[in-house]
Amino acid sequence: MGAYILRRLLLMIPTVFGIMAISFLITQFAPGGPVEQALANLSGQNNGGIMERVTGGGSDQIAPPSSNQGPNATGYRGSQGLPPELVDRIEKQFGFDKPPLERYFSMIGNYLRFDFGESYYRDISVIDLILEKMPVSISLGLWMTIISYGISIPLGIAKATRDGSRFDVWTSTIVIIGYAVPGFLIAIAFIVLFAGGSFWQIFPLRGLTSPGFALMPWWQQILDYAWHMVLPITAMGFGAFATSTLLTKNSFLDEISKQYVTTARAKGLTEHRVLYGHVFRNAMMLIIAGFPGAFIGAFFGGSLLIETIFSLDGLGLLSFESIINRDYPVVFGTLYIFSLLGLIISLISDLTYMWVDPRIDFESRGQ
Repeated sequence: MGAYILRRLLLMIPTVFGIMAISFLITQFAPGGPVEQALANLSGQNNGGIMERVTGGGSDQIAPPSSNQGPNATGYRGSQGLPPELVDRIEKQFGFDKPPLERYFSMIGNYLRFDFGESYYRDISVIDLILEKMPVSISLGLWMTIISYGISIPLGIAKATRDGSRFDVWTSTIVIIGYAVPGFLIAIAFIVLFAGGSFWQIFPLRGLTSPGFALMPWWQQILDYAWHMVLPITAMGFGAFATSTLLTKNSFLDEISKQYVTTARAKGLTEHRVLYGHVFRNAMMLIIAGFPGAFIGAFFGGSLLIETIFSLDGLGLLSFESIINRDYPVVFGTLYIFSLLGLIISLISDLTYMWVDPRIDFESRGQ
């Protein structure tokens, strides 16, 4: 067991750095990088504020663009008419004055110390920015996963044991509708119905807490937090709830039809003992396999639209805005953390496999 865990941990290092290398290579060819955006802004109507930020606002400010400069002398689009020394200063500000290979290895060296630098466009370090947004993503991902699995697993088992019954038909109808309707449409419907859109003002529209949250007693803080989470979690949970329910049902149906279940029943074991003593352990293997992907998807990517609709400033929205704005320190910092967490959760999933079914031994298989 120890050797397997150590081997998996060591494999995470080239995997993460391989992901970072591919992403870094892509950004070298992506148009509209931070230098080009700064040059485009400088050559446009917003010269004053950006010029002052780039040059430092001191007495040594570089003169405004002159028509005497050669067109696109630096190779950047949008640099026409700008002094080459200003372009050089912008490159140095964003770290693009060094060769790509040197910048990559410098970035990797800093990331090994969890030093992600500072955001290009926000006056804050990347790690502080991530920690600032983390509570929202943790709240959405964790509670959605717990509630979704907490409901869908018992419901899936009940549907499997009552396959073809009226209960199975009606619940399947609800599950299929939940799977077919996108989460953001459900979120919008909830806002219209329950958040003051056109009908009732029952739940808050934005944020995780109410004003004055810090002054509330602890029990009121819990209620206020739960009150704010009802609509986002419900909207996110519909699709995941449907998927995991059908996955649980089909997994149990497959196991129930096997020979060892018939043998257990022939020995006189109760249906409860057969179901939870024999079938459950084998059927849950498939559910456990899908847990890391479900958790990571809800934690980072799946919450983007929900965060936007309910004005929740989390990691999903942060990553999206950083990609659009070419804020590379934030893009690479979040990608590094996402990749690392994904690999760690995948390892935890494998260890859970062995806990659920001790017959599985990844170490003996050399995996």
